[in-house]
Amino acid sequence: MLKEGDKAPDFTLKDADESDVSLSDFKGKWVVLYFYPKDNTPGCTIEALDFTALKKDFEKKNAVILGISKDNCKAHQKFIEGKKLTITLLSDEDTKVNQKYGVWQLKKFMGREYMGTHRSTFLIDPKGKIAKIWYGVSPDGHAKEVLKALG
Repeated sequence: MLKEGDKAPDFTLKDADESDVSLSDFKGKWVVLYFYPKDNTPGCTIEALDFTALKKDFEKKNAVILGISKDNCKAHQKFIEGKKLTITLLSDEDTKVNQKYGVWQLKKFMGREYMGTHRSTFLIDPKGKIAKIWYGVSPDGHAKEVLKALG
């Protein structure tokens, strides 16, 4: 498991427009890297809408918001258009980045076990180190909590 103070693992993933986005593109900025299970589901929608609503406040603190799920680029595009999101969503279909960050885990729902994304957020400082980690995030109010951590 990653710890606060660790160097954030670099990655390159496709955004909703199928353009490459790398963590290293944001050196010198704060990065809010949040992992969520699935586009257009209730909790994930709350989280994405809250981050979108606060995007300008994050930008004032020199921070960018990147959401990652295993949904494909087309699903991200529909989610962005349908909910009028302004944040960047990245596709991790093979879950390699989920695994690098330790958020691809065994989950249980209604007696069934399966592998899935454990909702988590990593606040990465301008030098690429993990400043704060939230595991097992509750979507309601989380974006405000992350913004508050930026000071």
